[in-house]
Amino acid sequence: MGRTLGIILLAGGIIVGIIVVSLMLVYYREGSLTGGAATLGILLGMLVLVLPQLGFGGYLFWKGGQETAVAAKAAKQRELLNIVKTRGQVHISDLVIEMKSTRDEVQQWLHQLVGMGLFSGYVNWDEGMLYSEQANSLRELTHCKQCNGELELAGKGVIRCPYCGTEYFL
Repeated sequence: MGRTLGIILLAGGIIVGIIVVSLMLVYYREGSLTGGAATLGILLGMLVLVLPQLGFGGYLFWKGGQETAVAAKAAKQRELLNIVKTRGQVHISDLVIEMKSTRDEVQQWLHQLVGMGLFSGYVNWDEGMLYSEQANSLRELTHCKQCNGELELAGKGVIRCPYCGTEYFL
């Protein structure tokens, strides 16, 4: 919405600028205005009418681009969450292909979802498998489900097996 409004304001500012210049030139050629008065009219018209509209339109266009990028990222996170929750487990390579992304992007989105408290489960990066599981069953874990190694706290909401690299997201 912001981009569209920005484009409208930019186009309107250009149109208003053309109208101001045209009117001043018409009045100058008619003899109603002197050259100095026409120049002053153009400058004041640009400063008062055109520049604020162009500036605000440019800001809205830029801000709208940022909002679009944030919305696209949120859509990818929702897509990732839906895929994993509906399937229960999924290969990371399948996620990368299905979401038209990279492994690093999938990992980044996953960690962001964990940070927001929206995803619980675990991932084995070496095997490339992602599992969705209820957080309350993962909180009771003391040993890795993959290799039975003792788990270590790796960060906020993340427990990691130092032996096989499996990460558990609470």
